[in-house]
Amino acid sequence: MTQAPPPDQIPPNRPHGGGWSAARNRGAPDRGATSRIEHVRVTSPDLARRAALGVLQKRMIFGLGGFVLIFGVLAGRLIDVSVINPVHPDAAAIAAQLPRTNILLPPPARAEITDRNGTILAVSLPGAALYANPKQIGDPGEVARRITAVIPALDPGWLESRLADRKRDFVYLDRGLTAAQELAVNQLGIPGVYFEDIEHRHYPEGDLAAHILGGVTPDQRGIAGVEQYFNKSLTGDPSTPLRLSIDIGAEGIVRQETEQAMTDYAGVGACGIVISARTGRVLAMASLPDYRAGDLGTAPANDRFNRCVSGDYEPGSVFKLMTLSMALNSGMIHYWDKFDTTHPLHVGRFTVTDFEPAHIWMTVPHILEVSSNIGASRIATILGPDIQRAWLRKLGFFGKPPIQLPEAQPAMYHPKSSWKLLTTMTVSFGNGIAMSPLQMISAVVPVVNGGVYYPPSLDASGPPPAGVRVMTRRTSLIMRKMMRNVVVAPDGTGVYARVPGYLVGGKTGTAQVVGPNGRYMKHLNDASFMAAFPMTDPRYVVYVVVLQPHATKKMLPFCHGFTTGGYVAAPAVANIIARIGPMLGIMPLSGEKLAAAQAALSIPVDPLPPPGRSGLGPGHMFPPGASKYAYMLAGQKPPATIDEAAHDEALTRTEMWQPLGATAETISVPSAPIIGGAISHQTMNASPSFTHAGG
Repeated sequence: MTQAPPPDQIPPNRPHGGGWSAARNRGAPDRGATSRIEHVRVTSPDLARRAALGVLQKRMIFGLGGFVLIFGVLAGRLIDVSVINPVHPDAAAIAAQLPRTNILLPPPARAEITDRNGTILAVSLPGAALYANPKQIGDPGEVARRITAVIPALDPGWLESRLADRKRDFVYLDRGLTAAQELAVNQLGIPGVYFEDIEHRHYPEGDLAAHILGGVTPDQRGIAGVEQYFNKSLTGDPSTPLRLSIDIGAEGIVRQETEQAMTDYAGVGACGIVISARTGRVLAMASLPDYRAGDLGTAPANDRFNRCVSGDYEPGSVFKLMTLSMALNSGMIHYWDKFDTTHPLHVGRFTVTDFEPAHIWMTVPHILEVSSNIGASRIATILGPDIQRAWLRKLGFFGKPPIQLPEAQPAMYHPKSSWKLLTTMTVSFGNGIAMSPLQMISAVVPVVNGGVYYPPSLDASGPPPAGVRVMTRRTSLIMRKMMRNVVVAPDGTGVYARVPGYLVGGKTGTAQVVGPNGRYMKHLNDASFMAAFPMTDPRYVVYVVVLQPHATKKMLPFCHGFTTGGYVAAPAVANIIARIGPMLGIMPLSGEKLAAAQAALSIPVDPLPPPGRSGLGPGHMFPPGASKYAYMLAGQKPPATIDEAAHDEALTRTEMWQPLGATAETISVPSAPIIGGAISHQTMNASPSFTHAGG
């Protein structure tokens, strides 16, 4: 085989000159001639290159086939696991791959407090405290100046002294920073000044229910009110809110109307309470003056004082509700009995008179209607101190009221050794004994609700307090009728408590003020009004007390210079009832329904004894078992022997303490109807074996 010439060699026999002849190969045809067949030489390098190219092509084909096969398998598998037989992703694996973000606040260390409807009254929110290490502070004066520039409430001198205390390495500068203050201090970039994450207790309703809520220390420990009483449960179970019985809407109304009465008459203080007649739970309780709940630590002592549970005040004639219900329940006195109120009563150097003397013999309804001190004294002396003390002890006047407030105080009263004639008389109309307004309203609850006592409570999270029967239903019904008369009768002392459409019943109270020396102060009194509604089936009891009111220029045309409970407190109670009634689902009556309800509550001011019965009156002043004090007050010599059996029977009735649900029996009494009522006078519910009330 011939060897191929080098690629750059000039073909042989080719001339080196130019032109067509020089360019034409020898043997090629001239222009226009027919081409001749040429012989093509294939050399060995060409064949080698062609063989290598063939191998490469085969390898590429096999490689492409392999790739097609592999991707085909993968595509088939992908279709299988995603379409035909999808494989669900593992939730835990996905969760592990997600970014971890946590925007939830840490759980509070103290539970919320709400009203009965769930409105938040107290809540703990995260905050910051400002502290410093004095050993790291370069110039205490300059640092104090810079900090007080953004927190003006801090005293520069106090702050500088704290920062200059080199003996300490930790001092608090402010434990109540706001978010804006924290940011401002942080931007100062002061070395040695730091922040601590803490909680702040917030009270969204401001001064509403402040005395009920109380307050906490900077380290979130309760120091007053329900914050202190329930401190253990609030911190032990922070996730469960404490639900109170109060309604913050009603609380606002009671506070507003009570404050208006205090302001109108320039009183030094006031208290307004609304309590459920069916459970004893407190719906609203406002003590004035008050404070913002979050400012307990800086509030004046006078504002922190809870006049509803800590203050003991003589109730005045409101206490006649106790005297008359006690008398009727004892069985010794009937509502048609008459008592001598023709002249004042003189005992030693003391004289008992009436605000408006009538100089007649009065029945029990008349005594309550015009608020006769003389009549109440006559009745109380017939019963005597033993029955009187037993009644008051049973209704809680000799102990501390069982309310969930650490500030609650017991009543003030005479010891048994000095509870003689004069004390028996004065206590009958609310002098010589002092108690908190809460104790007074709690004792009136059974007077109007059918005779069942409920301990007052602020806790709505558990079951209702257990009730105890302390008087008969008949006694309660008569009392409701007589309390209604106080409001609707032309001569009633509570006429300004009338509310159109609402059957309000009540009792006024005007009490003297005891001075620092223990003597009554001249020309000063406390004015109050106790009411319940609706009197056909009372649901709520309302009590307003205004301390030391004055006949101001604004109120002079209305009160004519008087500051009695009828002028000062009764209008406030009427306004409260008119506003909270619809809120509580109690709608006013009108037309025939109102007339029928009023007729059912009617009782004559001067009722006659039932046929075949006689009542106390001229010539027959004392029933069997009457105390010797009644004879002494009438200027008569007591009999040699008192009817002990009649007295003991009355005492047994007085000590009635029958838990609800116990088997009740009846005690027979002479038959007599209640005028205008559907309950007969034949039996009285009682327990055959009474338990003495504690206290």
